[in-house]
Amino acid sequence: MAIIIYYRQSWCEIKNYKIDHTQQESKIFISIIIAARNEEKAIGNCLLSIKGQIYPAGAFEIILVDDHSVDATIAIAQSLKIGNLKIIHLTDITGESKINSYKKKAIESAIDMAKGDLIITTDADCIVPPKWLETYATFYMQKKPVFIAAPVTYTDHFPADSFFVKSLKIFQTLDFMTLQGITGASVSKRFHNMCNGANLAYTKKVFQGVNGFDGIDNIASGDDILLMDKIQKVYPEKIEFLKSKDVIVETRPAATFKEFMNQRIRWASKADKYTDRKITFVLLLVYIFNAWIFITAVASFFSNSSFYLLLFMLLLKTLVELFFLYPVAKFFNKQKLLWWFIPAQPFHIIYTIVAGWLGKFGSYTWKGRVVK
Repeated sequence: MAIIIYYRQSWCEIKNYKIDHTQQESKIFISIIIAARNEEKAIGNCLLSIKGQIYPAGAFEIILVDDHSVDATIAIAQSLKIGNLKIIHLTDITGESKINSYKKKAIESAIDMAKGDLIITTDADCIVPPKWLETYATFYMQKKPVFIAAPVTYTDHFPADSFFVKSLKIFQTLDFMTLQGITGASVSKRFHNMCNGANLAYTKKVFQGVNGFDGIDNIASGDDILLMDKIQKVYPEKIEFLKSKDVIVETRPAATFKEFMNQRIRWASKADKYTDRKITFVLLLVYIFNAWIFITAVASFFSNSSFYLLLFMLLLKTLVELFFLYPVAKFFNKQKLLWWFIPAQPFHIIYTIVAGWLGKFGSYTWKGRVVK
Protein backbone atom coordinates (compact mmCIF):
# COMPACT_ATOMS: atom_id res chain seq x y z
CA MET A 1 0.00 0.00 0.00
CA ALA A 2 2.89 2.35 0.73
CA ILE A 3 4.11 1.88 -2.84
CA ILE A 4 0.71 2.90 -4.23
CA ILE A 5 0.75 6.07 -2.13
CA TYR A 6 4.28 6.77 -3.38
CA TYR A 7 3.06 6.34 -6.95
CA ARG A 8 0.26 8.84 -6.36
CA GLN A 9 2.59 11.45 -4.94
CA SER A 10 5.02 10.92 -7.81
CA TRP A 11 2.27 11.18 -10.45
CA CYS A 12 0.97 14.42 -8.96
CA GLU A 13 4.47 15.90 -8.95
CA ILE A 14 4.88 15.49 -12.73
CA LYS A 15 4.23 18.81 -14.43
CA ASN A 16 1.80 18.80 -17.34
CA TYR A 17 3.93 19.64 -20.34
CA LYS A 18 2.78 22.52 -22.53
CA ILE A 19 4.48 23.82 -25.65
CA ASP A 20 6.04 27.24 -25.17
CA HIS A 21 4.92 29.03 -28.33
CA THR A 22 7.12 32.01 -27.53
CA GLN A 23 10.14 29.91 -28.45
CA GLN A 24 10.81 28.94 -32.04
CA GLU A 25 11.94 25.35 -32.16
CA SER A 26 13.44 23.80 -35.28
CA LYS A 27 11.47 20.90 -36.75
CA ILE A 28 13.22 17.60 -36.21
CA PHE A 29 12.46 14.90 -38.78
CA ILE A 30 10.43 12.09 -37.24
CA SER A 31 9.87 8.52 -38.42
CA ILE A 32 6.61 6.94 -37.21
CA ILE A 33 6.64 3.14 -37.24
CA ILE A 34 3.52 0.96 -37.22
CA ALA A 35 3.64 -2.82 -37.35
CA ALA A 36 0.28 -4.12 -38.59
CA ARG A 37 -1.18 -7.59 -38.92
CA ASN A 38 -4.79 -7.98 -40.12
CA GLU A 39 -5.92 -4.52 -38.99
CA GLU A 40 -8.34 -3.65 -41.82
CA LYS A 41 -10.95 -2.35 -39.35
CA ALA A 42 -8.59 0.13 -37.72
CA ILE A 43 -5.71 1.06 -40.02
CA GLY A 44 -7.64 3.72 -41.95
CA ASN A 45 -8.56 5.77 -38.88
CA CYS A 46 -5.05 5.38 -37.48
CA LEU A 47 -3.33 6.68 -40.60
CA LEU A 48 -5.82 9.51 -41.08
CA SER A 49 -5.21 10.70 -37.51
CA ILE A 50 -1.48 10.81 -38.25
CA LYS A 51 -2.07 12.53 -41.57
CA GLY A 52 -4.06 15.20 -39.69
CA GLN A 53 -1.11 16.32 -37.58
CA ILE A 54 -0.41 20.05 -37.40
CA TYR A 55 3.27 19.11 -37.72
CA PRO A 56 4.55 19.78 -41.27
CA ALA A 57 4.04 16.77 -43.55
CA GLY A 58 7.54 17.26 -44.92
CA ALA A 59 9.03 16.81 -41.44
CA PHE A 60 7.83 13.27 -40.79
CA GLU A 61 7.34 9.93 -42.49
CA ILE A 62 5.08 6.97 -41.71
CA ILE A 63 6.54 3.50 -42.15
CA LEU A 64 3.87 0.81 -42.13
CA VAL A 65 5.22 -2.72 -41.81
CA ASP A 66 2.87 -5.44 -43.03
CA ASP A 67 3.26 -8.46 -40.77
CA HIS A 68 1.86 -11.22 -43.01
CA SER A 69 -1.63 -9.70 -43.23
CA VAL A 70 -4.22 -11.73 -45.14
CA ASP A 71 -6.97 -9.10 -45.09
CA ALA A 72 -7.37 -5.64 -46.68
CA THR A 73 -5.01 -3.80 -44.30
CA ILE A 74 -2.50 -2.78 -46.95
CA ALA A 75 -5.10 -2.11 -49.65
CA ILE A 76 -6.86 0.33 -47.33
CA ALA A 77 -3.58 2.03 -46.41
CA GLN A 78 -2.67 2.45 -50.07
CA SER A 79 -6.12 3.80 -50.95
CA LEU A 80 -5.63 6.78 -48.60
CA LYS A 81 -2.97 8.25 -50.92
CA ILE A 82 -0.78 9.57 -48.08
CA GLY A 83 2.33 11.02 -49.67
CA ASN A 84 4.73 10.42 -46.78
CA LEU A 85 3.60 6.83 -46.18
CA LYS A 86 6.00 3.99 -46.91
CA ILE A 87 4.88 0.36 -46.82
CA ILE A 88 7.23 -2.57 -46.38
CA HIS A 89 6.33 -6.24 -46.19
CA LEU A 90 7.85 -8.51 -43.58
CA THR A 91 7.62 -11.44 -45.99
CA ASP A 92 10.19 -9.68 -48.19
CA ILE A 93 12.60 -9.76 -45.23
CA THR A 94 11.88 -13.02 -43.42
CA GLY A 95 10.23 -15.04 -46.17
CA GLU A 96 8.03 -17.77 -44.75
CA SER A 97 10.51 -18.78 -42.05
CA LYS A 98 9.26 -18.67 -38.48
CA ILE A 99 10.88 -16.22 -36.07
CA ASN A 100 10.42 -15.61 -32.36
CA SER A 101 9.18 -12.01 -32.47
CA TYR A 102 7.56 -10.75 -35.64
CA LYS A 103 6.82 -7.31 -34.21
CA LYS A 104 10.40 -6.71 -33.11
CA LYS A 105 11.60 -7.74 -36.57
CA ALA A 106 9.06 -5.41 -38.16
CA ILE A 107 10.20 -2.44 -36.06
CA GLU A 108 13.87 -3.23 -36.55
CA SER A 109 13.42 -3.47 -40.33
CA ALA A 110 11.59 -0.14 -40.39
CA ILE A 111 14.29 1.58 -38.33
CA ASP A 112 16.94 0.38 -40.78
CA MET A 113 15.27 2.40 -43.54
CA ALA A 114 13.99 5.29 -41.37
CA LYS A 115 15.24 8.79 -42.19
CA GLY A 116 14.24 10.31 -38.87
CA ASP A 117 16.54 11.09 -35.98
CA LEU A 118 13.57 10.43 -33.67
CA ILE A 119 11.59 7.19 -33.91
CA ILE A 120 8.01 7.10 -32.64
CA THR A 121 6.09 3.83 -32.46
CA THR A 122 2.36 3.33 -32.26
CA ASP A 123 -0.08 0.53 -33.09
CA ALA A 124 -2.42 0.10 -36.02
CA ASP A 125 -5.51 0.24 -33.80
CA CYS A 126 -4.56 3.60 -32.27
CA ILE A 127 -5.79 7.15 -32.83
CA VAL A 128 -3.37 10.00 -32.17
CA PRO A 129 -4.28 13.64 -31.33
CA PRO A 130 -3.48 16.54 -33.72
CA LYS A 131 -0.62 17.96 -31.63
CA TRP A 132 0.99 14.56 -31.04
CA LEU A 133 4.10 15.09 -33.17
CA GLU A 134 4.51 18.79 -32.41
CA THR A 135 4.48 18.11 -28.67
CA TYR A 136 6.89 15.18 -28.97
CA ALA A 137 9.27 17.20 -31.13
CA THR A 138 9.27 20.25 -28.85
CA PHE A 139 9.71 18.13 -25.73
CA TYR A 140 12.60 16.28 -27.36
CA MET A 141 14.33 19.44 -28.57
CA GLN A 142 14.07 21.07 -25.14
CA LYS A 143 15.01 18.17 -22.88
CA LYS A 144 17.15 15.97 -25.18
CA PRO A 145 16.06 12.58 -23.78
CA VAL A 146 17.01 9.42 -25.64
CA PHE A 147 13.82 7.56 -24.68
CA ILE A 148 10.33 8.97 -24.07
CA ALA A 149 7.36 7.10 -22.61
CA ALA A 150 3.96 8.72 -23.12
CA PRO A 151 0.33 8.12 -22.07
CA VAL A 152 -2.13 5.71 -23.68
CA THR A 153 -5.81 5.29 -22.90
CA TYR A 154 -8.66 3.03 -23.92
CA THR A 155 -11.64 4.56 -25.66
CA ASP A 156 -14.75 4.58 -23.49
CA HIS A 157 -17.21 5.03 -26.37
CA PHE A 158 -19.13 1.75 -26.59
CA PRO A 159 -22.88 2.53 -26.43
CA ALA A 160 -23.99 -0.43 -28.58
CA ASP A 161 -22.30 -3.12 -26.49
CA SER A 162 -24.12 -5.57 -24.26
CA PHE A 163 -23.91 -5.04 -20.50
CA PHE A 164 -21.27 -7.78 -20.13
CA VAL A 165 -19.06 -6.42 -22.94
CA LYS A 166 -19.47 -2.85 -21.71
CA SER A 167 -18.53 -3.94 -18.17
CA LEU A 168 -15.48 -5.78 -19.51
CA LYS A 169 -14.32 -2.73 -21.44
CA ILE A 170 -14.83 -0.39 -18.51
CA PHE A 171 -12.86 -2.78 -16.30
CA GLN A 172 -10.03 -2.80 -18.84
CA THR A 173 -10.07 0.99 -19.03
CA LEU A 174 -9.73 1.31 -15.25
CA ASP A 175 -7.04 -1.35 -15.05
CA PHE A 176 -5.07 0.15 -17.94
CA MET A 177 -5.41 3.65 -16.50
CA THR A 178 -3.86 2.35 -13.28
CA LEU A 179 -0.91 0.99 -15.25
CA GLN A 180 -0.51 4.34 -17.00
CA GLY A 181 -0.40 6.17 -13.68
CA ILE A 182 2.26 3.78 -12.41
CA THR A 183 4.18 4.23 -15.66
CA GLY A 184 4.29 8.01 -15.32
CA ALA A 185 5.17 7.88 -11.64
CA SER A 186 7.89 5.25 -11.93
CA VAL A 187 9.57 6.74 -15.02
CA SER A 188 9.53 10.31 -13.70
CA LYS A 189 11.11 9.19 -10.42
CA ARG A 190 13.43 6.69 -12.17
CA PHE A 191 12.08 4.12 -9.73
CA HIS A 192 11.63 1.38 -12.31
CA ASN A 193 10.93 1.01 -16.03
CA MET A 194 7.47 0.88 -17.59
CA CYS A 195 6.12 1.99 -20.96
CA ASN A 196 3.73 1.03 -23.74
CA GLY A 197 4.70 0.56 -27.39
CA ALA A 198 1.51 2.27 -28.54
CA ASN A 199 3.07 5.62 -27.61
CA LEU A 200 6.81 5.56 -27.41
CA ALA A 201 9.80 7.47 -28.79
CA TYR A 202 13.55 6.95 -28.90
CA THR A 203 16.41 8.07 -31.05
CA LYS A 204 17.59 5.96 -33.95
CA LYS A 205 21.18 6.46 -32.82
CA VAL A 206 20.50 5.04 -29.37
CA PHE A 207 18.48 2.12 -30.74
CA GLN A 208 21.40 1.16 -32.94
CA GLY A 209 23.87 1.90 -30.15
CA VAL A 210 22.33 -0.76 -27.88
CA ASN A 211 22.09 -3.17 -30.84
CA GLY A 212 18.33 -2.88 -31.03
CA PHE A 213 16.50 -6.01 -29.99
CA ASP A 214 19.58 -8.23 -29.89
CA GLY A 215 19.40 -10.42 -26.80
CA ILE A 216 15.64 -9.98 -26.39
CA ASP A 217 14.51 -11.09 -29.85
CA ASN A 218 13.83 -14.59 -28.53
CA ILE A 219 10.85 -13.21 -26.56
CA ALA A 220 7.63 -12.76 -28.53
CA SER A 221 6.58 -9.51 -26.82
CA GLY A 222 8.54 -6.77 -25.09
CA ASP A 223 9.34 -4.49 -28.01
CA ASP A 224 8.74 -1.64 -25.57
CA ILE A 225 9.77 -2.27 -21.96
CA LEU A 226 12.55 -4.78 -22.69
CA LEU A 227 14.08 -2.27 -25.08
CA MET A 228 13.63 0.38 -22.40
CA ASP A 229 15.58 -1.85 -20.00
CA LYS A 230 18.49 -2.03 -22.43
CA ILE A 231 18.57 1.71 -23.00
CA GLN A 232 18.15 2.53 -19.31
CA LYS A 233 21.30 0.61 -18.46
CA VAL A 234 23.34 2.89 -20.73
CA TYR A 235 21.42 6.16 -20.31
CA PRO A 236 19.78 6.04 -16.85
CA GLU A 237 19.31 9.83 -16.68
CA LYS A 238 18.08 10.30 -20.26
CA ILE A 239 14.67 8.64 -20.01
CA GLU A 240 11.57 10.80 -19.60
CA PHE A 241 7.80 10.53 -19.28
CA LEU A 242 5.86 13.04 -21.40
CA LYS A 243 2.79 13.95 -19.37
CA SER A 244 0.64 15.94 -21.75
CA LYS A 245 -2.99 15.67 -22.84
CA ASP A 246 -1.79 16.61 -26.33
CA VAL A 247 -0.01 13.27 -26.76
CA ILE A 248 -2.56 10.88 -25.27
CA VAL A 249 -2.96 8.01 -27.75
CA GLU A 250 -6.31 6.26 -27.77
CA THR A 251 -6.65 2.56 -28.47
CA ARG A 252 -9.37 -0.05 -28.22
CA PRO A 253 -9.94 -2.41 -25.30
CA ALA A 254 -10.31 -6.11 -26.03
CA ALA A 255 -13.76 -6.93 -27.39
CA THR A 256 -14.06 -10.37 -25.78
CA PHE A 257 -13.05 -11.99 -22.52
CA LYS A 258 -10.78 -14.43 -24.38
CA GLU A 259 -9.01 -11.60 -26.19
CA PHE A 260 -8.63 -9.72 -22.92
CA MET A 261 -7.08 -12.68 -21.09
CA ASN A 262 -4.72 -13.44 -23.97
CA GLN A 263 -3.52 -9.85 -23.89
CA ARG A 264 -2.97 -9.81 -20.13
CA ILE A 265 -1.23 -13.22 -20.17
CA ARG A 266 1.07 -11.88 -22.91
CA TRP A 267 1.90 -8.88 -20.74
CA ALA A 268 2.47 -11.08 -17.69
CA SER A 269 4.76 -13.40 -19.67
CA LYS A 270 7.46 -10.69 -19.66
CA ALA A 271 7.56 -10.41 -15.86
CA ASP A 272 10.60 -12.64 -15.34
CA LYS A 273 12.42 -11.20 -18.37
CA TYR A 274 13.00 -7.74 -16.92
CA THR A 275 16.56 -6.89 -15.98
CA ASP A 276 15.17 -4.11 -13.77
CA ARG A 277 14.61 -6.11 -10.59
CA LYS A 278 12.62 -3.33 -8.92
CA ILE A 279 9.66 -3.82 -11.25
CA THR A 280 9.92 -7.60 -10.82
CA PHE A 281 9.75 -7.07 -7.06
CA VAL A 282 6.71 -4.77 -7.37
CA LEU A 283 4.88 -7.24 -9.64
CA LEU A 284 5.64 -10.09 -7.25
CA LEU A 285 4.39 -8.02 -4.33
CA VAL A 286 1.13 -7.25 -6.17
CA TYR A 287 0.68 -10.92 -7.04
CA ILE A 288 1.28 -12.10 -3.48
CA PHE A 289 -1.10 -9.51 -2.04
CA ASN A 290 -3.93 -10.49 -4.41
CA ALA A 291 -3.27 -14.19 -3.80
CA TRP A 292 -3.43 -13.53 -0.06
CA ILE A 293 -6.82 -11.84 -0.44
CA PHE A 294 -8.10 -14.79 -2.49
CA ILE A 295 -6.89 -17.33 0.08
CA THR A 296 -8.47 -15.26 2.86
CA ALA A 297 -11.75 -15.21 0.89
CA VAL A 298 -11.76 -19.01 0.72
CA ALA A 299 -10.88 -19.28 4.42
CA SER A 300 -13.70 -16.86 5.31
CA PHE A 301 -16.24 -19.61 4.54
CA PHE A 302 -14.85 -21.51 7.52
CA SER A 303 -13.72 -18.77 9.91
CA ASN A 304 -15.30 -15.56 11.15
CA SER A 305 -11.90 -14.02 11.83
CA SER A 306 -10.90 -14.67 8.21
CA PHE A 307 -14.13 -13.02 7.05
CA TYR A 308 -13.38 -9.84 9.02
CA LEU A 309 -9.79 -9.88 7.79
CA LEU A 310 -11.10 -10.17 4.22
CA LEU A 311 -13.35 -7.14 4.67
CA PHE A 312 -10.48 -5.14 6.08
CA MET A 313 -8.13 -6.09 3.23
CA LEU A 314 -10.74 -5.31 0.55
CA LEU A 315 -11.54 -1.97 2.14
CA LEU A 316 -7.87 -1.05 2.45
CA LYS A 317 -7.11 -2.12 -1.13
CA THR A 318 -10.08 -0.21 -2.55
CA LEU A 319 -9.50 3.02 -0.66
CA VAL A 320 -5.76 3.20 -1.31
CA GLU A 321 -6.12 2.36 -5.00
CA LEU A 322 -8.94 4.91 -5.43
CA PHE A 323 -6.76 7.50 -3.71
CA PHE A 324 -4.07 6.78 -6.29
CA LEU A 325 -6.36 6.52 -9.29
CA TYR A 326 -8.39 9.71 -8.91
CA PRO A 327 -5.71 12.19 -10.12
CA VAL A 328 -4.82 9.80 -12.95
CA ALA A 329 -8.47 9.52 -14.00
CA LYS A 330 -8.73 13.31 -13.87
CA PHE A 331 -5.78 13.63 -16.26
CA PHE A 332 -7.48 11.26 -18.71
CA ASN A 333 -10.89 12.89 -18.07
CA LYS A 334 -12.40 9.57 -16.98
CA GLN A 335 -13.47 10.32 -13.40
CA LYS A 336 -17.02 9.05 -14.10
CA LEU A 337 -15.70 5.53 -14.62
CA LEU A 338 -14.50 5.38 -11.01
CA TRP A 339 -18.05 4.39 -9.95
CA TRP A 340 -17.25 0.99 -11.46
CA PHE A 341 -14.07 0.59 -9.44
CA ILE A 342 -15.61 -1.01 -6.33
CA PRO A 343 -17.69 -3.73 -8.06
CA ALA A 344 -14.68 -4.51 -10.26
CA GLN A 345 -12.47 -5.45 -7.30
CA PRO A 346 -13.28 -9.20 -7.08
CA PHE A 347 -12.66 -9.68 -10.80
CA HIS A 348 -9.41 -7.72 -10.61
CA ILE A 349 -8.10 -10.00 -7.86
CA ILE A 350 -8.99 -13.21 -9.71
CA TYR A 351 -7.71 -12.08 -13.10
CA THR A 352 -4.41 -10.91 -11.58
CA ILE A 353 -3.82 -14.35 -10.09
CA VAL A 354 -4.84 -16.29 -13.21
CA ALA A 355 -3.04 -14.07 -15.75
CA GLY A 356 0.10 -13.98 -13.64
CA TRP A 357 0.19 -17.76 -13.34
CA LEU A 358 -0.53 -18.46 -17.00
CA GLY A 359 1.95 -15.78 -18.06
CA LYS A 360 4.65 -17.84 -16.39
CA PHE A 361 3.45 -21.39 -17.01
CA GLY A 362 0.88 -21.22 -19.81
CA SER A 363 0.58 -20.06 -23.41
CA TYR A 364 -1.41 -17.43 -25.25
CA THR A 365 -2.62 -16.52 -28.72
CA TRP A 366 -1.40 -13.28 -30.24
CA LYS A 367 -2.32 -12.09 -33.73
CA GLY A 368 -3.42 -15.60 -34.63
CA ARG A 369 -0.16 -17.18 -33.42
CA VAL A 370 0.16 -19.44 -30.39
CA VAL A 371 3.03 -18.40 -28.14
CA LYS A 372 4.38 -20.47 -25.24
